[in-house]
Amino acid sequence: MKILSSICGIFLLLNTNLEAQIKTVTGFTDSSGTAEFNTEAAFDRAISSENIGRTIRELSAKPHHLGSAGSKEVAEKIRQRYQEYGFDVHMDVYEVLFPTPKKRILEMTAPAYYRAILKEPALKEDASSGQEGQLPTYNAWSNDGDVSAPLVFVNYGIPSDYEELAKMGIDVKGKIVIVKYGMSWRGIKPKLAQEHGAIGCIIYSDPKDDGYFRGDVYPKGAYKSEYGVQRGSVMDMTIYPGDPLTPGIGATKDAKRFASHNDAPNLLKIPVLPISYHDAKPLLESLTGPVAPESWRGALPITYHVGPGKTTVHLQLEFDWKLVPCYDVIAKIKGSDFPDEWVIRGNHHDAWVNGASDPISGQASMLEEAKAVGELLKTGWKPKRTLVYCSWDGEEPALIGSTEWAEDHDSLLKQHAVLYVNSDGNGRGFLSAGGSHALQGFVDEVAKGILDPQTKTSVYERLKAHLVATAPDPVHAKEEMEKDSMGLEALGSGSDYSPFLQHLGVPALNIAYGGEDNGGEYHSIYDSYDDFIRFKDPGFYYEAVLSKTAGHMTLRMADADILPFDFRGLCANIKIYSVELQSLLNNMRETTKINNEVLKGNYLELAADTARPFFPPKPTKEVPYIDFSPLLNAISMLEKSVEHAHAAWVQARISGGNHEALNQLLYHAEQQLLLENGLPGRPWYKHALYAPGFYTGYGVKTMPSIREAIEQRNFKQAEEQIKVVAVSITKLSNYLSAL
Repeated sequence: MKILSSICGIFLLLNTNLEAQIKTVTGFTDSSGTAEFNTEAAFDRAISSENIGRTIRELSAKPHHLGSAGSKEVAEKIRQRYQEYGFDVHMDVYEVLFPTPKKRILEMTAPAYYRAILKEPALKEDASSGQEGQLPTYNAWSNDGDVSAPLVFVNYGIPSDYEELAKMGIDVKGKIVIVKYGMSWRGIKPKLAQEHGAIGCIIYSDPKDDGYFRGDVYPKGAYKSEYGVQRGSVMDMTIYPGDPLTPGIGATKDAKRFASHNDAPNLLKIPVLPISYHDAKPLLESLTGPVAPESWRGALPITYHVGPGKTTVHLQLEFDWKLVPCYDVIAKIKGSDFPDEWVIRGNHHDAWVNGASDPISGQASMLEEAKAVGELLKTGWKPKRTLVYCSWDGEEPALIGSTEWAEDHDSLLKQHAVLYVNSDGNGRGFLSAGGSHALQGFVDEVAKGILDPQTKTSVYERLKAHLVATAPDPVHAKEEMEKDSMGLEALGSGSDYSPFLQHLGVPALNIAYGGEDNGGEYHSIYDSYDDFIRFKDPGFYYEAVLSKTAGHMTLRMADADILPFDFRGLCANIKIYSVELQSLLNNMRETTKINNEVLKGNYLELAADTARPFFPPKPTKEVPYIDFSPLLNAISMLEKSVEHAHAAWVQARISGGNHEALNQLLYHAEQQLLLENGLPGRPWYKHALYAPGFYTGYGVKTMPSIREAIEQRNFKQAEEQIKVVAVSITKLSNYLSAL
């Protein structure tokens, strides 16, 4: 009760009347702002949570993975919806590689025999769980393979785990590893296993992370049962996403392709298979060798050992490597004033199985936005800029539909795209947003105008109250109270914004609600309508809130007199990244010094003991001085340029008139941050500020070319990349100074 009272008190302190909270809207005059509020109010009245629920039920009724008959059926239904709403609709179809399993065998051959079930059972409580046409449990982009080897447990399979194995004297070369889901994107686990010489990789969900340790399991509760399995891609998308055979170009029928999937540099060379914790238990229970470190131990009723020992497993996988159609549904409303300026909204429609949560919850919300736009059209309203609604196929295997479309239309998008607004799965809870930091104020303003259905305050204030209430201590709680922005996350990867922002330099946002929708259905046959209505968002209230949030963003950007880009926020984040990089280097230098001193002390102690064999330890190479001055000078110039740009923006608003030329300069500014040669070793990624980490996958690395060079102790490359990034920031600075 005390906690509840505290939270209620926070809401009373934070809550204000929404109309009083936002009297003006950035980028609009007083008169056009009033018209915009009226438009948004009419838009909101057309949003129906009940209708969204019906759409979720309809579109998740059957399995509909990439290349399936169900996928085409869903795409056709979506196209029909857009046509009914008054959009000009067409289907862009690409021919893309997508492997599906032909053979899956996992068996323990020693010290006892066990053959893995590799199947999720149908449940009477889940009407769609026993349907035909389900993809079996597998990891897309695993290689074919037939391997037998000793088994080694490698915890989460992240770099620090292999460092711990080395301390134990355990080598995975020639072994098959078993690894837990969690702590990194799944594709990083087999990537690191392969780099360390493993010949196969098995991934399982431990109940401590995703099962009975967290709460009651499905169907009694939301969490993963012992038979649940997370499907998913293990493509190395940190090299490039999309069709692996056509990097950098759209996978049209006549596109030039690699001759074989074995030629694609972003595909693995070893077999990889996901399993349930039911199938993992006998394998882990049979392991001997050192007892796993305490932090490695899960919640299975066994003693966790690392191996290797007598436990040997046989893994045999074979796939059908075929080209399949990828159906992107593209719907447009032509702008009345600026038809060549495009505001793009996107959500994917393909799923691993039925996908009620991922992605149909987001897709249904986006279709409801389109329906509401259609209702506005009936009143005579027209967007000033062209609206482009995109329902992507093939996101699950590798962001395929969005990437191929973006690559196919790259020059047009660089010229015409004002903003890309992305969503994916959605659920009950709090607003999260990430994207281009010049849009920080824009996102804050929209969030302050959206009513949270549970608390009746704005979604902005509800998030703030949550952050205050869950702060670890009073100091952090006070800091959260004093913040005047919800903060935009930097974007890594994992959804369809990636090709727009990180490859083309199109400003992008990614938004979702969640945090009160936890569960273990992810990428399983249990991501179903029955699961959704019980555990994700009963009543579909936050699906409607997503429609309104993304809808307001799209409408405001489509109708703004002056586009609401404020590069002061971007500059502030660039300064933060620079400080982080210098701290990273300084901490590494200090840690290296301490470790070498400890090593030296151990050396003297061991050398004095003549009774034992002695192998002289190798100290870590000292961290050199790195010159950050080119980056710091560029940032100093940018600070002046962003103030100049903001003053020019304010003056344009005061003077009135047509701002088409200024607006085009504003939305093209992000492209100044593209690196001419891309990131080292992965040139598809071109943004100087944002990229998925080479060893984190979905997780972002900011100023990635510098940060990862430091982390990998490639100090020469780090110093080179400081100069390269400084050039891109200077380019942006000069660009903004000309506004």
